[in-house]
Amino acid sequence: MNLSPEPVRKNGKGKNFFTLLIKVVISCMIIASLIVVGQYAFKLGYQYVQDPKDLEEKNGENNIIEVKIPKGASTREIAVILKEKGLIKYPILFRVVSKINRNDGKYQQGIHHLNTAMDYEAIMAELQKNVEKKETKRFTIPEGFEFRQIVEKLANEKLIDKEKFINIAENGDFDYPFLKNLPKRENRLEGYLFPDTYEVYADATEEDIIKKMLDRFEQVFNQEYYEKAKALNMTVDEVVTLASIIEREAQVDKERPLVSAVFHNRLKSKNYPYLQSCATVQYILKDRKKILTDEDTKTPSPYNTYLHPGLPIGPIASPGKASIHAALYPADVDYLFFVAKDDGTHIYSKTYAEHLKAVSKVQQGQ
Repeated sequence: MNLSPEPVRKNGKGKNFFTLLIKVVISCMIIASLIVVGQYAFKLGYQYVQDPKDLEEKNGENNIIEVKIPKGASTREIAVILKEKGLIKYPILFRVVSKINRNDGKYQQGIHHLNTAMDYEAIMAELQKNVEKKETKRFTIPEGFEFRQIVEKLANEKLIDKEKFINIAENGDFDYPFLKNLPKRENRLEGYLFPDTYEVYADATEEDIIKKMLDRFEQVFNQEYYEKAKALNMTVDEVVTLASIIEREAQVDKERPLVSAVFHNRLKSKNYPYLQSCATVQYILKDRKKILTDEDTKTPSPYNTYLHPGLPIGPIASPGKASIHAALYPADVDYLFFVAKDDGTHIYSKTYAEHLKAVSKVQQGQ
């Protein structure tokens, strides 16, 4: 009998387990490193996107913007609101940072006051604070409303004192680039109180309401529009004036560029320099009657485009964005005339002879 112990035979299992353990540890280390590097890279990328332009442009600014966060608004919806208010440039970046910081679902409804100098994370922190939920009121100004109609509507809805509102509109100090160097005329803010639906505090002053509407105009009339106006050799006031006429003449959205083209062509024409817009005479008469008499078209006024060539002295209503866009981007057509049909559309003509035929067809109900 051999009492000596039998040698242990290695089957390779221990070695394989050790090798596997090493691989798992190395893999975990690689993953952890990638996470750290990824977070660092994102942070650098975030700073790169945020710092060079955003912070440089905000340098020296200290403007307070009022932002309303609706009940139950998602991070996506909040990012869109912030973009529209000019507080952020990159909604997707806002959503990513919010997700990483686990802020989603923590933003509070209500009215927040945010500083334009805030970065994304500062905005997120502010939006998580509980804010006072003050009573608000809503009102809607339709496109094409005149200043006098806006005043009447707001007064009827018990939002303003009519005399106060008119006095502030005419004499108030409003620091907006588009209001600089306006010619002396009645209804100074005609055309600039942007038609839209608004929500204001129940105790909002007349000045608060005017500024809110002017702020909206400033948002709509963006840098692209300023540059296009310059390319057309038009002032902002001339663009708004033309847009207001288009707003009153065109009832169908797709026709706005065509109506705009007719007026642009008239402004360039030596033979037909008069716009002959019925809407400008209706503005003078303060009566939107459908058919004007010859006597009506001879009413003396700097707004009468039957008596004076070119654009009138100022806007005749508040144009919406579609009409402003059409004023800047007219259709590429040679029309010089149009006549309205009963359905609100128009027949367009290149020559006066064609126009007379079109007028005859409309009168005959064709």
